[in-house]
Amino acid sequence: MSEKIYIGAGKEKKFDGGGSSIKILLELDGMKEYWEKYGFLSESGKHMLKIDVNTRKEVSQAGYTHYIILDTWKPDSADDYKPAENQEQKKDESGDDSIPF
Repeated sequence: MSEKIYIGAGKEKKFDGGGSSIKILLELDGMKEYWEKYGFLSESGKHMLKIDVNTRKEVSQAGYTHYIILDTWKPDSADDYKPAENQEQKKDESGDDSIPF
């Protein structure tokens, strides 16, 4: 991954019981262009983009604890993309696989 394309940020909330949650904010401007350049289709024909969620060294002034960058690696073919065997495929309830932008 040569260039870093920042596409969002996240805030981690820690719970009293020990768990945590990260709320993600993604920038959708330019996402269609990113998909055209870095996107690929999975074996099942789903439109895919890889992203990396990274922990910030210090919390930002806005309270963000994480940043999100676009992974610019792109497989040569659908055969190069193999999801984990135990990864559960979630179906879009609308049944519409088109990109919403």
